[in-house]
Amino acid sequence: MKKLPLKTLFSLVLLAVLAASFWYSTAWLKLCYGLALFLFGMQCIEEGLHNAAGGTLERLMAKSTATAGKGLLFGIGATFVLQSSTLVSLLTIAFLSTGLITLAGGIAIILGTNLGATSGIWLLALAGQSISLSPIAVPMLVFGILASFFNNKSKAVGRVLVGISLIFLGIDAIKDGFQALGGQVDFASLRFNGVAEIAIFCGIGLLLTIVLQSSHATLILTLAALAGGQISVTQGFAIAIGSNVGSSVSTAFVGMLGSDRSGQRLALAHLVFNVVTAVLSLILWWPLSRLVIGLADWTGMGNLLQLALFHTLFNGLGLAVFWKLQQRLADKLLQWLPEKAETSLLPENSTPVRARYLNDNMLRSGDTAVRAVFQEVGHLNTLGTEVICHVLFIPVEHLYKEEEEELPPPQAPLHLNAQAYYESQIKPLYSELLDFTGKTDIEGDSQQQRLATAHEAAWQIVEIVKESKHLQKNMQQYLQQPDAPVFKDYLRLRKHLFKTLRLFREINALPLQSAQRSERMAQLEAHTASLETFRARVLVKLRSGKLGGWQTSSLMNDINYARRIGQGIVEILQILEAAEQQRQAVSI
Repeated sequence: MKKLPLKTLFSLVLLAVLAASFWYSTAWLKLCYGLALFLFGMQCIEEGLHNAAGGTLERLMAKSTATAGKGLLFGIGATFVLQSSTLVSLLTIAFLSTGLITLAGGIAIILGTNLGATSGIWLLALAGQSISLSPIAVPMLVFGILASFFNNKSKAVGRVLVGISLIFLGIDAIKDGFQALGGQVDFASLRFNGVAEIAIFCGIGLLLTIVLQSSHATLILTLAALAGGQISVTQGFAIAIGSNVGSSVSTAFVGMLGSDRSGQRLALAHLVFNVVTAVLSLILWWPLSRLVIGLADWTGMGNLLQLALFHTLFNGLGLAVFWKLQQRLADKLLQWLPEKAETSLLPENSTPVRARYLNDNMLRSGDTAVRAVFQEVGHLNTLGTEVICHVLFIPVEHLYKEEEEELPPPQAPLHLNAQAYYESQIKPLYSELLDFTGKTDIEGDSQQQRLATAHEAAWQIVEIVKESKHLQKNMQQYLQQPDAPVFKDYLRLRKHLFKTLRLFREINALPLQSAQRSERMAQLEAHTASLETFRARVLVKLRSGKLGGWQTSSLMNDINYARRIGQGIVEILQILEAAEQQRQAVSI
């Protein structure tokens, strides 16, 4: 009998406990029902906007990070629309990881997300406990479902309407749940030491946000509990601070695990900003809370508006502290998390190489997914050239030397390892690339074309590695026989292929439309064509009796493989160049 994984077993036990708790408390069921509607509504809004906007969000984000002010406004607006600072932060990390925005631009957006989170809280606080949102939500839900029966754009708009209506219904259900709980839950009556109370409720806000993956959901619960009298105003203030830190912890966890260095830097920036803001708010707890309560006494402001004001004040405090420090923070992050210096991507053992740029966070947007695929194709490119170096019995570090040096002679004994490298490195990475593209949500013909182009480039890389595998058997045999008539010819062929790989790497690093790139491309094509001269010399040696028929046959076949490798590399470069030109044309 197959044992259940520990994670699955834990999830089943948790679900069973949750189901049992519903049986004993209908108020608790109502509260969880409202929370579920709220979270699902957020997902619907995300999906609807994603499908309705197409690549608009990506282009808007790229333009909005031209200045720090624009980035801040984008962060505020996106968080207000999506009602999730965590989601906007993860999208920003994805865009940064694919090079769509800069680190400084990403930091500006992150600063904006915290202020954007306050906008939704103000609206809900102004609506108050007495106003029911259901009369608006129910008709909106009907129209949203009707819109789903029409074309894709209408369906996407309908999805957004359904999401908004579910959020409204969820808020009403959460309020009803807290009202039904009544005196069953009454934290406000508990008496703690001042510091202990702040610490406990900060921790509650932190944990709730990590579990729910939404600071908005935590604050909705806080507003409802505050309106129902289950918590005091100061306890609500502490939960708000904890929820801010919780949102950055969630972002940091996903960003650190599933992103490259640039994404990790932004995730760390978000964590640093929110933690420092929380610490400052706790240090200034007395003046901040007294200011809010004093204004409330003077203006007659209710508890809900006090929470919204406090949330705005401490986020504004963080923004004021970090606004002038954005570039310094970006510089520090580059020092703390420098790019990994690697001269070789292939491991010494047979451990499979994993994809560098493909993770679920990239699937949040079609544009970032396609960009990540092209980055991974570049990774596969580099990996493929290193495998071919192994095929030629050339140490990989020679590929990365600035100046071209004379190749060292191969050191016996030479082992056949091409097939092993292909099976353990190239094939798994190519399969991972295909799996990722199968999950990508394509948003139009241009993205579909770019994805097809990436597939073609990746397939070509795999093909040239396959061609190189055929070379290794003869290379191994004749490069260990210095007295063999074909020894020098195989050394020349080895040198020819290595120069092809060097040119491939150089051209890849040059900017498009540059004169140097065009010169190098012409050089690569001429270098590949020179194999015909090589072939002619081999035939001359055959006629003069310097080579036997068997050796000539092997050499001619291997020259043909070398020609296919050169032609394949030229095609890869042309495919990638055309794809980049197409991307630039679309983004104009």
